[in-house]
Amino acid sequence: MSIHGILGEQTTDYPTEYSPQTLYPIARSIGRDAIGWQDDKLAVGVDWWHAFEVSWLSLQGISQVVMARFSIPASAPYIVESKSLKLYLNSFNFTEFASWDTVQQLVAKDLSACVQAEVTVELFGLEDSQSRLLITQPEGVCIDNALTDSANKVALVAHPDASLLNDNETDTCHVTAEVGSSAPVTFYSNLLRSNCPVTNQPDWGTLSVTITSQAPINHAAMLRYVLSFRQHNGFHEQCVEQIFSDLSQHYEPSALIVRAWYTRRGGIDINPCRVSDINLLPQPSRLIRQ
Repeated sequence: MSIHGILGEQTTDYPTEYSPQTLYPIARSIGRDAIGWQDDKLAVGVDWWHAFEVSWLSLQGISQVVMARFSIPASAPYIVESKSLKLYLNSFNFTEFASWDTVQQLVAKDLSACVQAEVTVELFGLEDSQSRLLITQPEGVCIDNALTDSANKVALVAHPDASLLNDNETDTCHVTAEVGSSAPVTFYSNLLRSNCPVTNQPDWGTLSVTITSQAPINHAAMLRYVLSFRQHNGFHEQCVEQIFSDLSQHYEPSALIVRAWYTRRGGIDINPCRVSDINLLPQPSRLIRQ
């Protein structure tokens, strides 16, 4: 995957005036074409972005500092390149605005124009963070120790490998969860890692899956699959959509939720979520690593 734009530059000029032209869209089709599955099923969900370095000037020239959440629908044809978003937000730092509402409406308008879909923008004062940006814990069973006693070493692979989802683990100590059609199971891993396709910088995240399927879910096999992303170059959204696609095809679930909380880079974290039915969409949240 090759992306050109602001992020590829060796040096960066940070704007000192409001600069909506800084925003750089990237077509979702790049990642979805690489997946090669059903685009319409990958377009159900939301990408939640949290920005922790949002500031502008009041009409008295006093810096205003808030945090923000941007909700971008998975049906939007574009995503925002993350460094361009950082530069865009920094362009507010020395620009005067009359009110929070003015800033909120302006950011919503600019982001919506960039991704060509309606983006919801929420601003949070620091005093609101305890109630509105509460740090939570992932639900379900952590699978990170499923291979601790395995006799088979985990290999480094270049790309995600869905064949690892097959139950070929010979050790008897691995964890297997039997799933019935009416019994959803939730598990998570803190070991999701991939690389930025532009800079090759590592991205770390926590992956959570809630699945309802007739097929058994082998935690050891699932962990091997998650670890197969470690050298993969893909945007956060594309990685979650790849996982959603692979689990959908392998387990044929009647219901599926795949979400990830990625750690912060440049004052911004990205949290994609894909669901088999929009009614399954969970509430946005953030974890201790964020």
